[in-house]
Amino acid sequence: MNTKKIVSPVLRREIILKHLKSHDSISTQEIAREVNASEITIRRDLSKLEEKGLLVRTRNGAIKNSAIDDLFAYDDKINQHKEEKDYICRIAAEFIVPGDVIFIDCGSTVSLLVSYIREIESLTVITNSLPITSELINYNNIKLILIGGEVNNKRKAIYGYSAMNNIAQYHANKAFIGTDGISLSNGITSHNVQSASVTFKMAENSDEVFLLCDSSKIEKNSLVKFAPLSSIDYVITDQNVDHILVSKYSARNVKLIYEKEHIDIH
Repeated sequence: MNTKKIVSPVLRREIILKHLKSHDSISTQEIAREVNASEITIRRDLSKLEEKGLLVRTRNGAIKNSAIDDLFAYDDKINQHKEEKDYICRIAAEFIVPGDVIFIDCGSTVSLLVSYIREIESLTVITNSLPITSELINYNNIKLILIGGEVNNKRKAIYGYSAMNNIAQYHANKAFIGTDGISLSNGITSHNVQSASVTFKMAENSDEVFLLCDSSKIEKNSLVKFAPLSSIDYVITDQNVDHILVSKYSARNVKLIYEKEHIDIH
């Protein structure tokens, strides 16, 4: 009798990616044993991950794609599309006013927002990001609340059950969150279950939600579906976005902003 716990598809695929992060290759047989699944199931998982460009399938398993190196480490992600991220954060900062209470998650895009909000008076920032905490800790005009929980060293962020409960104790009038992908068909997606859970909880406890992402992530799908389009109010992106998408997102009650001229602060 097989008494091993059944592993969900999302967790199986995370295990595969983490293994490839460390070992460059993986066999179907090896991962099937580890997660207590059939080899047919694992081949299906590998196909799904290959479709997203996260690995390359081989006859007996898969090998690492360079994209995997960018999935887990904050230091790797912060330098990607940095000019676009900075542009996005300058626009996002226009929505923040004195007296606001805001959630900021640990995404590499939203972390650049701190450069534009340091001087705002009577601002409360609730975050699970260690770099954001470090940047804002010396500003007396900002009330800083660091979410408690388990520290992920590579992501430089706090996650876990305690973090989720801690977030649920607060309410913000605005949340500024990141993502690994957003699409009209699948909503907001992430490479990581932990990150997705924290981001969704922040959105859930906010009056308005601002999704900050560069245009390369729009109409892209990632591993974990964690929130519908209806959970966000604004997508702030760069000028390289396909302008046809503006009306398509608007039809779903999501305002896609790529220039300061499109800002309507109410």
